Amino acid sequence: MNQRLAYITILVDDYDKALDFYTGKLNFKLIEDTKLSEIKRWVLVKPDGAGDCYLLLAKAANEQQTSMIGNQSGGRVFLFLHTDNLNRDYNNLINNGIKIVREPVKENYGTVVVFQDIYGNIWDLIEPTTR
Repeated sequence: MNQRLAYITILVDDYDKALDFYTGKLNFKLIEDTKLSEIKRWVLVKPDGAGDCYLLLAKAANEQQTSMIGNQSGGRVFLFLHTDNLNRDYNNLINNGIKIVREPVKENYGTVVVFQDIYGNIWDLIEPTTR
């Protein structure tokens, strides 16, 4: 069997605001932005790197979805972003005014900094320890 994660949905309140954050501040690459209707778009972004799992930026369509924006994992870390240079990416977070939840810490598995995206979703940015 050959399976892989292709997309992870992040609920957003506005496509362009989300794109500005993910591409303008986190330096993700815009993969696709296709208009599906007057109110719905198919918007994919991904970190600049070799991975092939994309974030699907999905505008909340009802009150229940709107209430989940920024809390899709119940307050736990939602996404884990690996990097080859934590110092570079940590400085990018700082320079772009992104909220740091926990300053860089060395762990057995690597160095990690915890931050929040524009909506409050919690991310781990990790430079893995080389094995």
